[in-house]
Amino acid sequence: MRTIAIAIAIRSGSLTNLIGKFMKMQDLNGKIAVITGASSGIGQAAARLLAEEGVHVVLAARRLDLLDALAEELGASATIVQTDVTDGSQVKALFELVRKRFGRLDLLFNNAGLGISAPFADSTPEQWKTMIEVNLYGVFNCTHAAIALMRGCPGAMISSVSSVGGRYGVENWSVYSATKYAVVGFHDALRKELGPDGIRVSVIEPGAVWTEFGHNVSAVLNERREKLNALSAQDVAQALVYAFAQPANVLIEEILMRPVLQVAP
Repeated sequence: MRTIAIAIAIRSGSLTNLIGKFMKMQDLNGKIAVITGASSGIGQAAARLLAEEGVHVVLAARRLDLLDALAEELGASATIVQTDVTDGSQVKALFELVRKRFGRLDLLFNNAGLGISAPFADSTPEQWKTMIEVNLYGVFNCTHAAIALMRGCPGAMISSVSSVGGRYGVENWSVYSATKYAVVGFHDALRKELGPDGIRVSVIEPGAVWTEFGHNVSAVLNERREKLNALSAQDVAQALVYAFAQPANVLIEEILMRPVLQVAP
């Protein structure tokens, strides 16, 4: 009977309402979240799942047309702000809007990122700079702006997307791996700084996922994703919601997830 009840609840209700019937979870209704890289992939999937839980999602990305389409789908649950996370002034404007409209922030999901594949000897300083600016400075800019809005919010959480490549070096992705290792290290230190304020700091490290990632080698990656039965963007988004919905005193510090067929890296 329990299995039947779960199946019915999945079809008719939210993830946390379902899980909350069997274990203690936060009610996310009315929470405020900022999602970067929200126009596609993991960010888009996270926006949909969080909105289903009653979270108001502030969608930040560069591609305004895709943000508009997602906001139309989500209706009153969404606010859009066209944002380049590498531009400090645009990030400042994003969080100033959050402050004025909502007065607080419960979740920052640092999802914006990119990877350019090349043997290091063949890569260029321009490529290094692009990845470092998005994958590191983007996280730094948004996190720095968010902290003041999160203080005093029970269960507030900063969650960022790293990668399996942030735990294991991957050939032809050396600079990308370096940026993702840095994200993991940054979060480990930040967790210790913000824990006394009750702000949770979490990192998600996905393996192969069906997204736009790796645009310069998309054919090769797509072949690998097929072979590995890669994760969906929703799989990763569900991990985020699971971590965020834990009781306010519970931190899911790190989630390393990959397709079961991905035995390496």
